[in-house]
Amino acid sequence: MARPEYIIEHMEEEEPDAPANFPPWALLEYRHMLYHVGEGSTVHFTSLSQASLDELAKAFAAPLPTLTQKRAKFELHAKSVTTLAKERGWAMKYICLLDPKAPYALSVADAGVHPSSVAHDHPFTHFLFGGILGDHPPRDRTASLRELGFPSRHLGSVQMSTDTALGVTKRVVEDGLRLGLAELTGQDKADTQLDGVAALTWVDRPTLEFGRGESVRTLFC
Repeated sequence: MARPEYIIEHMEEEEPDAPANFPPWALLEYRHMLYHVGEGSTVHFTSLSQASLDELAKAFAAPLPTLTQKRAKFELHAKSVTTLAKERGWAMKYICLLDPKAPYALSVADAGVHPSSVAHDHPFTHFLFGGILGDHPPRDRTASLRELGFPSRHLGSVQMSTDTALGVTKRVVEDGLRLGLAELTGQDKADTQLDGVAALTWVDRPTLEFGRGESVRTLFC
């Protein structure tokens, strides 16, 4: 069975001829996504201005020196996800939007790789994320994708960076690690302890230590 692919719809408001607006941490986040997915699948970056497309192509040209695992392939697109899907023949019902306001949590069964004790719809072939470069408090910019009618799933109530959300999604639907969040207990279509190979372990809003007396607590999972 083919692995699912992943789509990052770049949602920063950019004019077609505007300069790229990628701070170093944002480029690192986008580069991390390729390693979260790993060899054997593709990450599509859509709705890029020409400057952003060029900037990402340059950033992706070299591997991250601290990581040894093989990364996913990538494709950079000026087209939106809807235009690309139409051209590639990807049916919308098989593209899952990761949306904090989705009615159901992501399941180990959602890519058709692992079974679930709970009834689910057809497996998805693509998982779609809104690429938002820093948004706290959240402004619900995923709404513009939600309004297009994609089926959707959520990852719990804690906000995540886009690369973390992608990594969690891959671990759930491909590696079979259920979300395992207490808040999902008893919810409709949520995985149970019978599902998957194990549960994910979470660290919410971790504190990063930089040196003596210097640390920062992140706002995200």
